[in-house]
Amino acid sequence: MIGEPELEGDWAAREPASFAAGGADTAAPAGSAGPSRAAPWRWALGGAVAASAVWGGALVVQERYGGAGPPIRYRHSEQLCAETPFKAVGTALGSLGVGMPSHGEGPALDWSYCFAAGSRGEQAFTHEAQVLVELHKKADPATEFGARPEVDPFAGSPPLAAEAVSGLGERAQFSGEAQAPRLQVLDGGTVVTLTVRWWSKGGPGAADEVDGDSVRAAMIEDARALLARLRK
Repeated sequence: MIGEPELEGDWAAREPASFAAGGADTAAPAGSAGPSRAAPWRWALGGAVAASAVWGGALVVQERYGGAGPPIRYRHSEQLCAETPFKAVGTALGSLGVGMPSHGEGPALDWSYCFAAGSRGEQAFTHEAQVLVELHKKADPATEFGARPEVDPFAGSPPLAAEAVSGLGERAQFSGEAQAPRLQVLDGGTVVTLTVRWWSKGGPGAADEVDGDSVRAAMIEDARALLARLRK
């Protein structure tokens, strides 16, 4: 881990002899240019500026990687469904029923989850939405963010190429499938994963009236609303 820059010790012992002696001029042969009295001060000023830059960078690094763990900017919710109405997603896909929440707390990780399903027209079950909020209190999740493998035994639509999303947390991206997009957001020690899935009347992969672009835009809107609601 990158620690604090070492600013202790005898600075004079590391400085030019003329500066250690109080800045007096050193004798020079006649006709030659002697050392300038301003040179030691320029050296000292440059060293101070460099030390300040290192110190500032160390503070930024320590905020994220310090012994206390990555920063947690969001609160834990035991009833995430009450915090997550899936309003925009419900408009894009159809109404969603009452959500089913669950949660857990531990020394290294707190998590909360919500699952909801809905229907369109005469079909009893046509779409679902789920969101998982993880609060990593010790290990920084940035090292593995976005590395989750695409393993889905029910896959029936084309895979989505990973696509970065701006304006959400520190990093955000879409992945998953065309009819099962997944939006992940990283902010400090918090990871939010929102997944939406829908089925067509003709089965997985069939043509459907659902506009995938509209669904993904709705997911971004709902994720942004959830982050704002959980923000400490």
